[in-house]
Amino acid sequence: MKYTAAVITVSDKGCRGEREDASGPALRTLLEEEGWEVVYTALVPDEAVRIKEQLVKCSDELAVSLVLTTGGTGFSPRDITPEATREVLERETPGIPEAMRAESMTITPRGCLSRSAAGIRARTLIVNLPGSEKAARENLMAVLEALRHGAQMLASEGSADCAAPLSPAAEVPAPSMDEWLREAKSAPNSELCGMYLFHRGQVRSTAKAQVRENAASKPVAGLLLSHDEKKLSAALERARAMQGIYYVRVWLAEGELEVGDDIMQVLVGGDIRPNVVAALEALVDELKTNCLEETELF
Repeated sequence: MKYTAAVITVSDKGCRGEREDASGPALRTLLEEEGWEVVYTALVPDEAVRIKEQLVKCSDELAVSLVLTTGGTGFSPRDITPEATREVLERETPGIPEAMRAESMTITPRGCLSRSAAGIRARTLIVNLPGSEKAARENLMAVLEALRHGAQMLASEGSADCAAPLSPAAEVPAPSMDEWLREAKSAPNSELCGMYLFHRGQVRSTAKAQVRENAASKPVAGLLLSHDEKKLSAALERARAMQGIYYVRVWLAEGELEVGDDIMQVLVGGDIRPNVVAALEALVDELKTNCLEETELF
């Protein structure tokens, strides 16, 4: 199921045209790359009334699954996004900002200074993110998987089982590449992409020992697959930072797979072929060597 999202940038300077909004478009791109449908964006000044109006509109009128705000979470007298957010929330979800601050503290000791809030209004999850593009992306990636589950719970009367194991990969079909390409071509910076390259990895019957060491082995019947979310986030950040790269999207399977099932799908868009080829090769290699944990089944 695809969930809807809205991104609201809170910035006095942005509204006056004195600063380009980098965080809002970056968050939109990241959400779309992760399969969310961004249906609304806005830019408002650091004014409580305006912030609350936008949050209420997204929840009560647009009924989006997730609202992200960026900006206004610091110590400046004009930084009042958390206070405005709390005034419209029906229930707070303190674990979300706690997790984001914990992740930020692994990057900089100043991460504890973020005053971000998060909570629920009706069936909408609202989360404050920092105004810095880098910090906003890092904070979102730290909790994005949990936010998807939260959206699922809100959409299903809160009955989703947080302790349930991940579904077998065979029950979660691989995404449509045609749909991915359509979304990529409508994303910000798509006009800068001269080409897109796609990689699909599949489970094969030949054992790794036979391929790498030419050792005798019986055929593989399947794989037990999992991945490290933090390492995946880091790999995506490195790929997006490579020269000439403007779009990166990855899907990884989880659980028990059979021969022929998809392990991963990767889409990279960039300016010229050498840059796109280099980014795709580097990302796929890192996914295989650092992010995926595979157990062969015989």
